Amino acid sequence: MDGKQLIGFVETGVYFVLALVAFCLEAWAFFDCLRHKANAFEAVSKRTKTFWLALTGGALAIGALSLFGGGSGFGTLGLFGLAAVTAASVYLADVRPAVKDAGRGGSRNMGPYGPW
Repeated sequence: MDGKQLIGFVETGVYFVLALVAFCLEAWAFFDCLRHKANAFEAVSKRTKTFWLALTGGALAIGALSLFGGGSGFGTLGLFGLAAVTAASVYLADVRPAVKDAGRGGSRNMGPYGPW
């Protein structure tokens, strides 16, 4: 095995691991979005559940194509894959905490480090 083959093997492995992590993140976002009630999204002014289901579902589909799709290598969707991970990350970082708090009734006495 020469150096060029070794680099190709390592590169393919890294792309596979990155695609797997991205797919798991997108699946988590989609199935978490399914779990919450529609009125919780509107209560916290974070668009609608249908919007987030479409966005995270599209991200999951792109992630599945990137991971399980054939072709010459993994991560072939490039910019679309990056947009899919970004959409799932926005849901998990911004929308999920707000919707999760609204589902519990939320406390107005909550500061950034807990109740006060």
